[in-house]
Amino acid sequence: MPAAVAVQEVRVGGYHFPPYLDKPESAYPQGLVPELLRALNALQQQYHFVLVPTSATRRYRDLENGRFDLMFFESSRWGWRGTPYLALGMDIDDAEVYVTAAEPGRDQRYFERFDDKRMALYHGYHYGFASFDADPEYLMRTFNAVLTYSHDSNLRMLLARRADIAVVTRSYLELFLDRHPELVPRLLVSERLDQLYHHEVLLRPEGPVGPSDIARLLNQLQGNGELSRLLGRYRLQLGNNVSVQ
Repeated sequence: MPAAVAVQEVRVGGYHFPPYLDKPESAYPQGLVPELLRALNALQQQYHFVLVPTSATRRYRDLENGRFDLMFFESSRWGWRGTPYLALGMDIDDAEVYVTAAEPGRDQRYFERFDDKRMALYHGYHYGFASFDADPEYLMRTFNAVLTYSHDSNLRMLLARRADIAVVTRSYLELFLDRHPELVPRLLVSERLDQLYHHEVLLRPEGPVGPSDIARLLNQLQGNGELSRLLGRYRLQLGNNVSVQ
C-alpha cells in the first residue's frame, strides 16, 4: 500500500475587506475569500488552504516575514513597493465608486472636485484620487478625511450629513443596496470610478506554492463552474482565463 502523501499547508493572509473578507479574526469569517478557500480545499488533496488574519497596514510585513504565503484579491498598486512578491493576474475586476447623499439639484458634477468636501474613507485603503497614498495624516490634512473601519459607517455618515463623499467598493455597494433597497433613492453613485481593481494573487517568493500552481487550481474551479458561481454571489464576473504574470 503506498505511503500517504503529506498535505502541504498554504497560509492565506486576509484583512477586513468586505465583501471579500469580513472579520477575518473571528471564529467564523465571512466573505468571498473563506468561500474560495473551502472550494479550493474541496477540489484537491495536495494543499490545505488556511486563513491567517492580518491588517491592511500590517500585510506587507507579514508576507515578507513569512507569516502567510499569499493573498487573494490584492493589487500590486496598493503599497507593495519594496516588498518582494510574485504576482498572478486573476482576470477578475472590481472598482471603487464615489457615493454621496442624494439632494435636489445634485448630479454627477458633484464628484468633479474633492478639496471642498468631507471625505469618508476606510482606514488603510489606497485611493486613486489620493495617488494611492494611504497615510492617515496626509488624507486627513489634504482631503478633510474621516477614517473608519466600516463601509456601512461611511455610508451612514453620508445620510446623516456628517460626510459629503464616501469611496466604496462597487461589489460591496451593490450587496449593501440589495439588503437596504429603501436607501437606493437616498444615495447618488458616481459614474466616475476612483479606481478599477485588476485583482491579483500576490505570493511570497519562497512560499510552498507558486503562481503556476494557483493558476492551475483556479482554472480547475473555473472549468467546473464553481468559481463563476461563487463570484456571481458577490457581484463579480470572471474573464476568460487566469494568467501568470
